[in-house]
Amino acid sequence: MKVDDEPVIVEETFGATIDTVWKSITEVDLMRQWYFENIPEFKPEVGFETQFNVKSQGRDFLHKWTVTEVVPMGRMTYNWKFDGYPGDSFVVFELSELDGSTMLRLTCVVKESFPENIPEFSRESCVAGWKYFIAQRLREFLEGKMC
Repeated sequence: MKVDDEPVIVEETFGATIDTVWKSITEVDLMRQWYFENIPEFKPEVGFETQFNVKSQGRDFLHKWTVTEVVPMGRMTYNWKFDGYPGDSFVVFELSELDGSTMLRLTCVVKESFPENIPEFSRESCVAGWKYFIAQRLREFLEGKMC
């Protein structure tokens, strides 16, 4: 993804309370079930940092996150970089109640371009990844929790 790309936005509405969705995106034991299973630790606290590795196509992508904003039950932002690669982005999770359901709006904004020659950093890969995590994995997780 490049600085001049439009932000990636994924919106989904879940038949779950805002509390349930908030916990699912902020409590590490729950995050490991739908997001990245190897997140070592996570706290929705400004300044909190974590890192974990994801392998793809024989390459290591050491994810480095720093929480930059937290509004409990409403909004969380973290800075997202990959150690050893140029590029810098912010991911924003925004929650709102909608007729007894919860709408989650995820926005990914690039602040420094990522390498164009690595497929995992393409806009298409970013869009597909966020749709997979939010529209598929989080949905399946939340529906499974409510059964």
